[in-house]
Amino acid sequence: MGTALAILFFLFLAIFVLIVAGLSIRIVSPFEKGVVERLGRYIRTANPGLTIIVPFIDKMRKVDMREQVVDVPPQEVITKDNVVVTVDAIVFYEATDPVKLVYNVANFFMAATKLAQTSLRNVIGEMELDGALTSREVINDKLREVLDDATDKWGVRVVRVELKRIDPPADVTQAMHRQMKAEREKRANILEAEGFRQAKILEAEGQKQSQILHAEGEAQAVRRVADAQRFKLEIEAQGQAVAVQRVFDAIKAAEPDDKLIAIRYLDTLQKMADGQSTKIYLPYEATGVLGALGGIGDLFKDKKADE
Repeated sequence: MGTALAILFFLFLAIFVLIVAGLSIRIVSPFEKGVVERLGRYIRTANPGLTIIVPFIDKMRKVDMREQVVDVPPQEVITKDNVVVTVDAIVFYEATDPVKLVYNVANFFMAATKLAQTSLRNVIGEMELDGALTSREVINDKLREVLDDATDKWGVRVVRVELKRIDPPADVTQAMHRQMKAEREKRANILEAEGFRQAKILEAEGQKQSQILHAEGEAQAVRRVADAQRFKLEIEAQGQAVAVQRVFDAIKAAEPDDKLIAIRYLDTLQKMADGQSTKIYLPYEATGVLGALGGIGDLFKDKKADE
């Protein structure tokens, strides 16, 4: 009987030890941290891995340190120019201090959602519709700064904020479509007019260049003709000069006297008289030539007397 009670006691003791051991051992995942409390008081932060706590006295809360997402529900916001738009956003955050996240805020998801909605209304309410539609990056940066400052005491860092959509009313959307269509038509007309003007300018430039090239070609042709004529005249003048020089050299080599010159002078006068002219001009030296003619006559008389 005593042996059976001893076995039963050791069995219950072993079960109790196993239960205590199971309640004492806690495993923290790599993406988590544990906040350990003892009798409702914070004592330490457990890092990833195996952690031992005192059962029935200590309690551990695990905090996910990964990046989380808060989806901000759609809401209506009035812009600076009194246009009601529907906007929604997504907030990405990550925990930096698990102790603050556990003790400084009761429901972080609800607090972050409400804070994001309020901040979104404030930021877009300071902008006009056109600026809100074209400044998504500016809105994202402002929201991130506001939310990051507000959530710092909660042990959270806001990584980024992304606007999902900004929807203006239907009538405003239609008016914007008409405006964009008019702007596109205006730009198309301007581009067409500019192209036509450029074409005309290029055509005029082409005609001007063509006329300039044609005039330069004609000028070059005239210069070439003038150069050819001048070269021809120079060649002829050189030829005449050579011929005159040769005649002069031949006459000088023959040593002509006044009688020969007189005979050549008479031949020249005969050729001049054969023309159609009714007047004959005699040079100033005609008296000397006539004297030479008298000498020629005496020569012919002497030849007859001899005969």
